[in-house]
Amino acid sequence: MSPSTPTPSEPRESQVPLQREARALGDPTRHTMFRYIADASGPVDVAELTALLGLNHNAIRQHLAKLTDAGLVVETTARDGAPGRPRLLYEIGAGVESRWGVTGPYERLSLLLTEMISTGNSAVEVGREAGRRAKEAADPTDDEVERVVDVMARQGFDPEPRRRRGGIEIVLHTCPFATTAMADPDTVCALHLGLAEGLVEGTGAVVHDLVRKDPRRAGCRLRIQVEHAS
Repeated sequence: MSPSTPTPSEPRESQVPLQREARALGDPTRHTMFRYIADASGPVDVAELTALLGLNHNAIRQHLAKLTDAGLVVETTARDGAPGRPRLLYEIGAGVESRWGVTGPYERLSLLLTEMISTGNSAVEVGREAGRRAKEAADPTDDEVERVVDVMARQGFDPEPRRRRGGIEIVLHTCPFATTAMADPDTVCALHLGLAEGLVEGTGAVVHDLVRKDPRRAGCRLRIQVEHAS
């Protein structure tokens, strides 16, 4: 056996995250929590999971820690201005794809493409409608840019907002649709330009453009003009 061939006791590096996720989901309670968070319309807090499962807060937190350590869910802090310790919120990790029953990026893309075919609408308009739906389900305390960053992270783009004169530039460090974007960049990029436009529609922000890069290297840029940006 060559040195580069992994033995049964040496799993390939790419298999390790999958095995870690599988172990975390092997517990029935954690699996129930994961499915509940995956199906929720927004982030879920500890109190909601406590009411769902009838367990105490400490037990819920221990299970959430396992899911978080495995990368299945991510933990954020609520920005609702409530007194006391900020609430912790949980949602599905952006990198978790459809292997655990969560809708992955290519499944989401296929749904948008199907909508284009069935409605006859352009890629931009289908993207805008998807953005409007996502806006309705978003955290109402998020500002326009936070909303775009959050949804793009859920889509798997690994976004990074950067302040520019008169606005914001969101760098998309990953292209979750690189293979399809290589074949048809006009459609794929127009869908996601429309998505961003729908997310800021009716606010003090305007999406100027999506500067495209080679999807294999990523780094596309969403340029957003924000009225209150300095």
